[in-house]
Amino acid sequence: MRLTRRALLGSTGALALTGAMPAFAGRSRAVPDLWIGTGGDGHTYPGATVPFGMVQVSPDTDTENWANCSGYHRGDPSIMGFSHTHLSGTGIADMMDVLVVPARGPVKLRPGAPDKPGEGYRQTYARESAEPGYYACTLGNGVRSELTAEARVGWQRHRFPAGPGHLLIDLGNYRDSRPGEGPLIDDSRIELESDGILIGSRRTFRWAKGRRIHFAMQVSRKPDRITLHAGDQVVNGAIATADRVRAVLHYDDAGSASIVVRTAVSAVDMAGARTNLAASASRDFDAARRQAIGDWADALKTVKIEGGSDDQRVVMATALYHAMLAPTLFSDVDDRYVGLDRLVHSVPKGEQAYSTYSTWDTYRTLHPLLTLVAPDRARSLVRDLVRQTQQSAYGPPCWPLQGVETGTMIGWHSVAIMAEAAAKGIDADYAAAWPAIRTRAFDAKAPDLVNSRARGTYIARGYLPADQVDESVSRTQEYAYDDWAMAALAAKAGATDDAARLRERSRNYRNVLDPAIGLARPKLADGSWLTPYDPIQLGHIKRYHDFTEANGWQTTFLNQHDLYGQIAHFGGDAKFAARLDALFAAPSTLPRDAPPDISGLIGQYAHGNEPDQHVPYLYAYVGQPWKTQALVRRILTTMYKRAPDGIIGNDDCGQMSAWFVMSALGIYPVDPVAAVYVFGSPLFTRAELKVEGKRKVVIEAPGNRIDTPYVTAVTWNGKPWTKSWIAHADLVAGGTLRFTMSATPDPAFGAKLADRPPRSAAPPPEFPWRR
Repeated sequence: MRLTRRALLGSTGALALTGAMPAFAGRSRAVPDLWIGTGGDGHTYPGATVPFGMVQVSPDTDTENWANCSGYHRGDPSIMGFSHTHLSGTGIADMMDVLVVPARGPVKLRPGAPDKPGEGYRQTYARESAEPGYYACTLGNGVRSELTAEARVGWQRHRFPAGPGHLLIDLGNYRDSRPGEGPLIDDSRIELESDGILIGSRRTFRWAKGRRIHFAMQVSRKPDRITLHAGDQVVNGAIATADRVRAVLHYDDAGSASIVVRTAVSAVDMAGARTNLAASASRDFDAARRQAIGDWADALKTVKIEGGSDDQRVVMATALYHAMLAPTLFSDVDDRYVGLDRLVHSVPKGEQAYSTYSTWDTYRTLHPLLTLVAPDRARSLVRDLVRQTQQSAYGPPCWPLQGVETGTMIGWHSVAIMAEAAAKGIDADYAAAWPAIRTRAFDAKAPDLVNSRARGTYIARGYLPADQVDESVSRTQEYAYDDWAMAALAAKAGATDDAARLRERSRNYRNVLDPAIGLARPKLADGSWLTPYDPIQLGHIKRYHDFTEANGWQTTFLNQHDLYGQIAHFGGDAKFAARLDALFAAPSTLPRDAPPDISGLIGQYAHGNEPDQHVPYLYAYVGQPWKTQALVRRILTTMYKRAPDGIIGNDDCGQMSAWFVMSALGIYPVDPVAAVYVFGSPLFTRAELKVEGKRKVVIEAPGNRIDTPYVTAVTWNGKPWTKSWIAHADLVAGGTLRFTMSATPDPAFGAKLADRPPRSAAPPPEFPWRR
């Protein structure tokens, strides 16, 4: 991937993401462009879903390559069909359940090679169309396929040419297992019920090992016959069971009328899928499409913007759309769901369970964005995290997917999501989560997955030795941040002594920062620093990385919560600022074994991955916010664009997109738990946010242009505001934040000690309007 991007330049204009509409297409150019992120390494999908929906019905061009983690990559030469569950922006593939293939000619049960359409059931495709809640394309066999969605139900409408055709329902659409790998699918079932509804399930072992998915499917036209297949064998009867099963719905004249397929899913059981299907609110495909479009219009109207270029407004709309795809709904309409203990639970009436928490990524910006513009959703999510914390053998979740704790990445950053919500007055039973969190914090004998590897060593030593534990530097720092978040939750639960102990332990990040060289550095078990040391390398031996998807440069500034402590550790403002300058000025070279996640380089700063994404804002802590303003504007205008490869790295369940939204508004949560926003460089001339209740925040930057990245003055509700930050409590009370922009920096703005971001979070204020 290229390391720089074409700047998004152009004229001014207006965007209002508002209103119920018959279709997004044709109303305005400044609506989400669902192709953004589907190319390059963005890993997004163009298919149909509703905000935070359980179903994501989308085309599958491949299910195996890294580029196809979402099931789709723009420009792939062939298509398999349309499945009902997908991940957005992740770096690991899974889901892609209940594949439907509209086909003509001889029945083919296997897809064949991606570059050989026609060898199996793969085929070419063209005339794609995508907008929020709707997707369509024309297949090489002449079928026009359309997709839309409800929260728990996917809709497909297929218009065949005259003559025979069939629908293949494939529950075996993953590749075959490799030697020694174990099965990717080990148990599948399809059953034809007496009322014509197909039900079924499968158990898979890709990312989320052993997850189950169940479905119920209804078609608008009765097939002339149905054949079931267990493996490659035709089954006599109404039930097929095997590791991989398929059903074929045959139509002698498939083109006589369109065939509409409604499919509901459930993680609980097939009865749950049938209940979800029965609860479908739409009468027909077009009604479902109108409802999906209306749902997106309601969700996206929380932010209105003016100014910027046409492309920038489209990128903003798309980023907000991507930020509202996950976490995904996981409880059935009857309130049942599968907990992280693999047991069936029910949520309290009016609440919901969720899946797809990419917490290592999304605690940084996505969840802070939701607490600002979607507080009801944030409240629902954090209450769900409290329940998951209580139910999991590992306490606070790390990367839960479909009722399975995958333990992906490092730390257990759901504590940061909960602590941030608590600091912002989001009401949840945090005390109920505290016992399980306390076990994670202090009990070295509690069970661990890969994400919390060597937690006991960290508790005992205060750092992880690089000659004993992989990713030791990153783990030490991220465990320390989770200490900080857990301290806030301990205080919320009234565990005063535990809070003090964790606050002190959160300073452990310093144990892997060498003040003599001003860099993060691996430390060995004997307490000595690793020598020799090259901060561009990933680890001290090729198979033993010292950092997580980063190198020594990028990990140096991983600390988010004790920035004034790190500044002092490095020798004061001037030396810390010099280290930041060196980061952004260093040669953009990486070792050959660097993962593709380290992308979007400015010097050694890597915007395409999460560990560094707060770093441009750190200049505010040494009284040089004008450098933050220049960098943020540069990133906004060079690393996001209106193109399939318009996201510089994996979108990671909306985190990359949320960074754009927050930064384009001119505010950023460097330490989410602190509940304050550091100013950057607003991209537009005006933004209007709907916040809690009927409150409104207006952010103005009159006359803002591409060549005016610098902030020279700020007012809040008409009064001068000299600080380089604002508290969440102030912002959500409503008002107008006005920036004066300039082509030249003002080194005096935000330079005084009193105007810099606060040293630590103040006690959370009361929010009387919160439930």
